[in-house]
Amino acid sequence: MTSPPVTEATDSLSSGQGAFLDNERAAMPAAVRPTFAHVNLGAVRANYQAVLSYVRSRDIEPVVIAVVKANGYGHGAVAVARVLEAAGAEMLACADIEEGVELRRGGVLIPILVFGALSMGDLDGIFTHDLTPTVSSPAAARALKDAATRRGTCASCHLKIDTGMNRLGFRFDNLGQTVPDVVRGSGLDIAAVYTHFATADDQAHPLFDLQNARFEEALGRLAELGVQPRFRHAANSAALLRDQATWYDGVRPGLLLYGLNPPGCLHPLSLMPALTLRSRVVAVKGMRVGETAGYGAQCPVTRPTTVAGVPAGYADGLDVRLAGRSSVLVRGRLAPVVGAVSMDSITIDVTGLEVAPGDEVVLVGSQAGNRISVEEVAAAIGTVPYEILCRTGSRIGRRYEDGVNPALANTE
Repeated sequence: MTSPPVTEATDSLSSGQGAFLDNERAAMPAAVRPTFAHVNLGAVRANYQAVLSYVRSRDIEPVVIAVVKANGYGHGAVAVARVLEAAGAEMLACADIEEGVELRRGGVLIPILVFGALSMGDLDGIFTHDLTPTVSSPAAARALKDAATRRGTCASCHLKIDTGMNRLGFRFDNLGQTVPDVVRGSGLDIAAVYTHFATADDQAHPLFDLQNARFEEALGRLAELGVQPRFRHAANSAALLRDQATWYDGVRPGLLLYGLNPPGCLHPLSLMPALTLRSRVVAVKGMRVGETAGYGAQCPVTRPTTVAGVPAGYADGLDVRLAGRSSVLVRGRLAPVVGAVSMDSITIDVTGLEVAPGDEVVLVGSQAGNRISVEEVAAAIGTVPYEILCRTGSRIGRRYEDGVNPALANTE
C-alpha cells in the first residue's frame, strides 16, 4: 500500500518559509528512514479559524494567543508559526527564550510571548530578538529591569500571577510584599497580567472557579499598587471552551490548534487532527508457539504468529508501555504491538494480513477508512494527548502539506 501523496514543505508555504525550509534540507542528508510525521498545515489553519470563530461569536473579541511551544506540540514550530501568522494570528507563545529565537530566525515577525522562567544569566535573546518575557518572580523582575537599563531601554513584559498552580508566578495573596519593588523605578513596562489554570479540564474540581476568583482579586490588588495592565489573559484550551468568564482580553489555545479537544471537554469544537505518524514494514517473519519477540522475552505467543518489524521506537517518542496495549494500522487493519518496544523499532502482529516489506504503517492517524487517534494512544498507556504529540522525536522528519480533509473533523 502506498502513502497518500504529500507535497514538500515549500509547496504549501510562502516564499520566505520555503527559503527557510530549503536551507534546512540543504544542510541535511537525504532522508532514508521511512518513519516520518505528516503534518497538514491546512488543518492547523482551519483549527485556528475554528477557535477564532468561536471566541468572536460572543459579545467580546479576545485576542487569540497561539501556543507553539514544544516544537509546535511536535508538529514543527516554525512551519506552524508561519502558517498561523499568515492566517492572522496576532501573537504567539513559546516555552523559553531558545524557542522564541528559533521562531525569529525562521522569519516569524509577530509578537512572541515567552512563558517560562527567565535565565538570570542570559537575557540577550529577549532584546536582540524582540521577545516578550514573562516575569514570574521578584528576582526575574530585577534581572530584566537591570538588563533593560544597561541597554538604555524599557522591557515590555507580562506579569504572571500564581492563583493555585504553585508552579511559576507571584502569589495572589502576597502581592503587597512582592510587587512594589517590581514597579519601582524604570526599565520595566508591565503590559499584561495573566494566570494559568490547574484543573480547567476537570469539571468537578473546585479549584478552577477558585483560581478565577483569585485572579479577579489579584487584578484589583494590582490596581491598588499602581499596576494597570493593558491586557489580561487566563484561558488555555480547556478553560476557553469551559467558561467565557476566563477569556478577558486574550485566550491561549494550544491543543485545539493541532486538532484535539482537551480531555473532559463538554462542548468540543469540530477540529481536524493535523499530524499523522507513518512508517513502513521492513521485515516479516514467522514465530512458533512459545517464542517471544524483543528484549525481556516476555509474552510468548500461543499460536503460530506472523510478525513484522517497523523502524520506530522509543528514541522516536514511542512509549515502552505501548507493547501489548496498543495497535498500528497496516493495510487498513489493526495490528497489535507485541514484545518490547525497542529504541529503534517495534514488532507488530500481522497474522493473516498478507503484509510485505514496504507496506505503509500508520502509528497515529488514518488509513483505508480506519483511524488511530492521539487520544486512543494516550488512553492505552494512561497519559494525556499532549504528551503523545510532544513526544514526536527530533529524528522523525516532518513532511508538510496544505490540504484540508473535512472528513477528518474530530469532535470527540
